[in-house]
Amino acid sequence: MVYTITNLPLSRKFRMILLIKLSALFFLGSIDQVQASTTGNEETISISVQQESLRRILREIRKQSDYNFIFQSAVLNEVPEMSIDVKNAQVSDVLDRLIKEHNLEYEIDENTIIIRKSKVPLIEDVEVSGRVIDTNTGEPIIGATVIIKGTSQGAVTDLNGNFTIDVEQGQTLVISFLGYARQEVVVGGQTNLSISLVEDASNLGSVVISGSRGRPRTVLESPVAIDNINASALAQSGQYNIEQMINYRVPSYNSSNQTISDATAHFDPSELRNMGPSRTLVLVNGKRKNQSALVYVNDTPGKGEVGVDLKSVPTGAIERIEVLRDGAAAQYGSDAIAGVINIVLKERVTGSAQVSSGVTTEGDGFTYDASVNKGFLLGNDGVLNLTGNFYHQDLTNRAGEPGGDGLFGVIFQPNPQDVIDGNITQAEFDAQQASANSILNGTHPWLVDNPDLGMTIGQPEYDKASFMANLSLPYGEGNEFYAFGGYTYRDGKSFALYRAPYWVTDDAGLLTPSGEAYQGFQPTFETEINDLTFTAGTKNKLGAWNSDLSITTGSNSVDYTIGSTINVSLLPNSPTSFNAGGYKFGTIVGNFDISRNLDDVTVFFGSEVRSESFEVTAGQQESYVDGGAQSFPGLQPGNALDESRNNIGFYGGLDWDVSEEFLVGGAVRYENYSDFGSNLSWKINARQLFAGSKGSIRASVSTGFRAPSLHQIYLSNVQTLVSGGTVSNQGTFNNVSDVIRGLGIPALDAETSLNFTAGVTYRLTDNFSVTADYYSIDLDDRVLFTGEIGFDADDATTNSVEQILIANDVTSIKFFVNALDTKTTGFDLILDYTGIELGASSQLDMTLSMNSNETKIDGSIVAPGVIGQEGYDIFNRKEQSRVTTARPNFKILYGLNFSFGDLGVSINNTYFGEVTWQHGTDPANDQTFSGKVITDLVADYDLSEKLNINVVVNNLFNVYPDVIETGGDFVTDLGGRFKYPWEVNQFGFNGTILKAGLNYKF
Repeated sequence: MVYTITNLPLSRKFRMILLIKLSALFFLGSIDQVQASTTGNEETISISVQQESLRRILREIRKQSDYNFIFQSAVLNEVPEMSIDVKNAQVSDVLDRLIKEHNLEYEIDENTIIIRKSKVPLIEDVEVSGRVIDTNTGEPIIGATVIIKGTSQGAVTDLNGNFTIDVEQGQTLVISFLGYARQEVVVGGQTNLSISLVEDASNLGSVVISGSRGRPRTVLESPVAIDNINASALAQSGQYNIEQMINYRVPSYNSSNQTISDATAHFDPSELRNMGPSRTLVLVNGKRKNQSALVYVNDTPGKGEVGVDLKSVPTGAIERIEVLRDGAAAQYGSDAIAGVINIVLKERVTGSAQVSSGVTTEGDGFTYDASVNKGFLLGNDGVLNLTGNFYHQDLTNRAGEPGGDGLFGVIFQPNPQDVIDGNITQAEFDAQQASANSILNGTHPWLVDNPDLGMTIGQPEYDKASFMANLSLPYGEGNEFYAFGGYTYRDGKSFALYRAPYWVTDDAGLLTPSGEAYQGFQPTFETEINDLTFTAGTKNKLGAWNSDLSITTGSNSVDYTIGSTINVSLLPNSPTSFNAGGYKFGTIVGNFDISRNLDDVTVFFGSEVRSESFEVTAGQQESYVDGGAQSFPGLQPGNALDESRNNIGFYGGLDWDVSEEFLVGGAVRYENYSDFGSNLSWKINARQLFAGSKGSIRASVSTGFRAPSLHQIYLSNVQTLVSGGTVSNQGTFNNVSDVIRGLGIPALDAETSLNFTAGVTYRLTDNFSVTADYYSIDLDDRVLFTGEIGFDADDATTNSVEQILIANDVTSIKFFVNALDTKTTGFDLILDYTGIELGASSQLDMTLSMNSNETKIDGSIVAPGVIGQEGYDIFNRKEQSRVTTARPNFKILYGLNFSFGDLGVSINNTYFGEVTWQHGTDPANDQTFSGKVITDLVADYDLSEKLNINVVVNNLFNVYPDVIETGGDFVTDLGGRFKYPWEVNQFGFNGTILKAGLNYKF
């Protein structure tokens, strides 16, 4: 016969208690005894703890009462951590809340409390329903995740914020949504829950999907470093496009606008961990985003690289951005050496409309922006979210005023030998000398009237129209059809070097207004950019497996028009505007991903098939014949091509929660490309929680790869640039051309990397979190775009390379080759302190984040083939500095976000560390540009529940980079045309920008 203690007479109960106590002596390894030094009756206690073990909570009860506790350790180990907050409650009431909900029972006898498993099992699979709402607005939160703690079982809230889930009494539900603080609820006898989530702009504890192909993890519990930036945090940055929003939120990310750089001025080369734009993979809703059609071939950061046109995604469509700061090629494939940026689109039925406008304090750079986002119900559970956006931007101009033209004053100096040879008279020589000197010292009449040399140096002007859609349509039992995509059209204009009247002649007066003297001209570089992306797929439950089948297509095209210019050789019949050709890149990607949660192990695997194409279209004949149009000779028929390739990849991996504290995972991926072969990459990561899951130690080691882009393999063109002390045509020959093959240049191969990261996270309180991560990336066979390889002025003979230059009417050539090994090391630190109460309706959030980064060239750079035999340097000091010191190697972000009722104020301070420009051959002309702090002020006020007004001041204190110091070398500033650095970049040079806007919710 089995007795229950509560049914025994007191004397027998006491004897049973003694027997249990004596038995405890024989089970020292499995029986714990929590004792108090005094005895007494049940009394009231007050206790408030968050996420602590039951054992620790019992010890706290013991400290405040006269009770001893007897229990078996194994019994308490099965109970998850819990939270409780009571004041002046009886011990029995506290135990009822703590114990009975976990299939335990207790007995109190005098000063002893015995805890054991209950003989009456709890009711299993109780259906619990609930509603999740925003604490501030009371509106339903759509898509909130409700997970049974310690399991992979869960539900997602519908369009009304409702959910239903089968759960055992005593289990804990974890409710989370990005941008909100996570909440845990213990299920007792209640079957209907009302849950209010509080906004958490820091988002450090939110759930993310990047970093693993398995189950989602919180940022702090992830085995790799991830930044999670929600829509409100993006808005608090005060920036107007995605690149700058991330730039002023993630210290290891750098991006800045370029100038006098042809089409590069319309794309902001952006990079993670200073690894170059090509080595950051961009996803939209977890699917690969197509690259842009452009290769950055000008002298800017990221030269020779290919990136993604982030401007093609309207900011109004973004729910959040996840930035994975770790190599992830084993999970996602090529390009993920530096990390992954995942843009998650809105999936909500609420609506909002924004209008804003801004201008610099110099009176230029006027912008205006309008955006509308609205979601619609489709049936009972479907959602269609639409976004439309239009943006206009005027140019800015921060050209230098050198007082003379150091570039052409030197070029036009006459040669005294011509007088000796009788080619010119002494009088003609003196006149030419005087004219050249007037150009050099600024007394030339045109220079007197144009001290800035006619230049326009700053941000380009452009108009952008974007549309984005995101569809979710559940069907059947646990199945969902989804589709998303967008189209962006951008029409922009940037500028080339001004053709002063002493530089280029326009005898026909084609660019001179009637009756006016010839004043020269500044060519424009006009682009039409089209970006299209679309994904459709279905998520299905295949028994216990979760599958995701999708197809993604995307394309980006850049078409060039060269305006306000002439082809001098065609005068007097030259056009003044030229179709110069263009580029187009397209991709089709098919994905099949499948995963399964097996208790503590998540298994995932899948496949990706991708087809890519790269197309070059020639310009009109007048744009390239006989030297071509001034500033940019059009793409020639010999440059035109239409090339493609395909690849297939397979990956697999698992995450194993060895215990509640320890996680280990790994992945392996095999890819085969039709043009260069295959690659096998792998990754292993681990994470150990400590301090009651408040902290974690994490590390990963992986290999990665990046396939050379089609652009880098096949690009060829001729550009007009400054080379060898003069303005001349430079030719880029593609990697498969007979010219390059004849020089012994090998075919491009994949870059490979070895990544190591290690870090620690710790949540000191519910409001204060710290993360610190170290990383090391060894990159081998990096694809580089060589420097100019031209004529040897000191050699009277013509070598084989110079013969190629003459045959192709160029002064120098460039090409792509695997010839560079680098090692990048760095450290990330994030301190986040949120929810600091300043009063009844006032709150302060603080964030301090930092990145320290260093890239070194590993070993020597060997010139291949004939190029090396002739002794050419293919990557001189200037080109090397573009890889190692063109971006800040130290960056700090310190943000304060105040809320005072309806008023919100954000102050963001960003320190951009120093950058160094190196001269190609002479270290004496190097220059280091010192670090600067940029302060942005953002204020918004709720005029009503639906209408908000905001004011933004970017660069509050009107900070500019250091001024260029030429050191006597005109290449550094192009004869004084550039006042601020352009080949290395920190934060641009627009100065203070004032903006104001309205935001309406509906």
